[in-house]
Amino acid sequence: AWPPSTETCASKQASAAAQQALAAVQQAQVSVDVAKLNLKRTAVRAPADGYITNLDVRVGDYANTGVASMALIDSHSYYIYGYFEETKLPQLRVGDPVDIRLMAGGVRLKGTITGIARGITDSDNPAGSNLLANVNPTFNWVRLAQRVPVRIAIDASSLPKGMVLAAGMTATIQVKPHAAH
Repeated sequence: AWPPSTETCASKQASAAAQQALAAVQQAQVSVDVAKLNLKRTAVRAPADGYITNLDVRVGDYANTGVASMALIDSHSYYIYGYFEETKLPQLRVGDPVDIRLMAGGVRLKGTITGIARGITDSDNPAGSNLLANVNPTFNWVRLAQRVPVRIAIDASSLPKGMVLAAGMTATIQVKPHAAH
């Protein structure tokens, strides 16, 4: 019937206002979800337990992909590299126990050989850019035994409580060859 009743117009206006309010609530919820996501993205989560070092960030700095602003040292990844003369390698085996004495206060630790390098660089015979030998025209004919890296895992149970380990510390190691075999 024409003209529509005032009641019908008011009902349609109320329904439209309700739909508009519902849309505003949904839009506000989306804004809240975006804000939560953006807040979550402000936190940097470490992939491992450890220590931050060389932190080079100030308030207002931007983090960029591929640009390091800090280093994370995994607290469960400490190891020692012992550089053994090649003449000593026949006595060493993966699994051999090791006594470790740190230069820092003479702290004594235990460890185990976990790897022996299978190759080292010949500094007198570097490869050229085309991977061909670049033979040095003057050669040092004194024959010294090469040093080969041996990786040693530190037994965490031997660490004194509160002991601070830092990557790059100096240690003296003594291997007990074949004791574990």
